[in-house]
Amino acid sequence: MQVLLLQDVRKLGHLGDVVDVKVGYARNYLIPQLLATTPTEDNISAIAEAKKQAALARAQRDKEFRALVDSLVDVSVTIEAAANPEGTLYGSVGAREIAAALQELGHPIKEEHVVLDAAIRTLDNRTVKIEFTDEIATEVKVWVVRDGESLDGEDDGTESEEQRDEQPEEQYDE
Repeated sequence: MQVLLLQDVRKLGHLGDVVDVKVGYARNYLIPQLLATTPTEDNISAIAEAKKQAALARAQRDKEFRALVDSLVDVSVTIEAAANPEGTLYGSVGAREIAAALQELGHPIKEEHVVLDAAIRTLDNRTVKIEFTDEIATEVKVWVVRDGESLDGEDDGTESEEQRDEQPEEQYDE
């Protein structure tokens, strides 16, 4: 079935495109969500101006995304998480945590840009894909470390006041 897209639909097409889709996808999702309509001459001419405006907006957005991809070259983030002695996390690290860590570094990444096959559940380093559009994507290195450890796995060298109080003072015999 052919439909006329009324909005950009990821992995399908852009506003004003006439695309072939399965009948069920069109009738159950695209048309009820007002993402598409039937491709009549009246409908095509009615959205001609909106198509031009959307193309300009898309070009501007793509330019911003490409600049963001350039700023993410060789970026790595460290996420601290609680884990058992074997290195299995008590929870997991997902797209939300990765996006938040990148935002703390000053990169305006949204959760939906982070592409993960499955949540990270072990202490490890991973390469995670950041996808802005079908054509614009990059990768960042994500280090998941145990709470209180630095990137190299060593203790960060800071002691809490309680830890200092627990240590006995050394006595020297003179």
